[in-house]
Amino acid sequence: MNVQKIRTREKKDVYTLTSVKNALRILSSFSSEEPEQRVTDIAKHLGISKSTVSRLMSTLADEGFVVQNQKTRKYRLGLPVLSLSNAVDLSSEIRREARATIRRLVERAGENVHLVTRDRTDVFYLDTYERKYPERFYAQVGGRNPMYCTSSGKVLLAYQKGELIRAVIQRGLKPYTPSTITNEERLLRVLEEVSSKGYAVSMEELVEGACSVAAPIRDFNGGVVAAVSIVGPKQRINSRTVGTYAKLAIEAAKEISARLGY
Repeated sequence: MNVQKIRTREKKDVYTLTSVKNALRILSSFSSEEPEQRVTDIAKHLGISKSTVSRLMSTLADEGFVVQNQKTRKYRLGLPVLSLSNAVDLSSEIRREARATIRRLVERAGENVHLVTRDRTDVFYLDTYERKYPERFYAQVGGRNPMYCTSSGKVLLAYQKGELIRAVIQRGLKPYTPSTITNEERLLRVLEEVSSKGYAVSMEELVEGACSVAAPIRDFNGGVVAAVSIVGPKQRINSRTVGTYAKLAIEAAKEISARLGY
């Protein structure tokens, strides 16, 4: 083999290893004391050039390992990092503050209730409360589902920027049931309705026979960070009863939002 090619490959290997090492150092720099950081802070703390940190953060963000707050420009760890390290704290602030409200909602609605957040183009289940009915619509804590065909996903999607909506559409609108929204224009219209009404519905769009209603949960900045959804069979959640369930979901979401400082 040509000596020059060997040296070139060795340089590439060193560069790759250095990039991986720096990316891991960046991820390790986040802590409970510093859960959010700017690029300049990370560069100064780790002694890495700002351009290198910016490039690595962009890559990590593309993969969901960090998430940027568009208002403060600070980064925080994403859910994949928490999952990989078994550090998904199920008693996190949202889950902890929502627990009592959700338990009351289960009793008032008489249906399953899910506490959901977003992980890139999926919904991520933070907590679930199941009623003991013959019909069981399971959602595991830590599980994921598509955003476009779940009520909680539509809520989370409706209040985000266009980039996320485009990413969901580009990923593909797979038909899970005959009722799944697979048309881009129709999805956009539905999301506009969700942001206008303040709640979303999913009528047998993910699982046949299962219907749900969800409302947005906001943090102290007013951003939609999670959703609470009521899930049940179409015999109980349908066009005649959806208004009642929507009101219950909205009231619960507002109560949790207030506990988060909104």
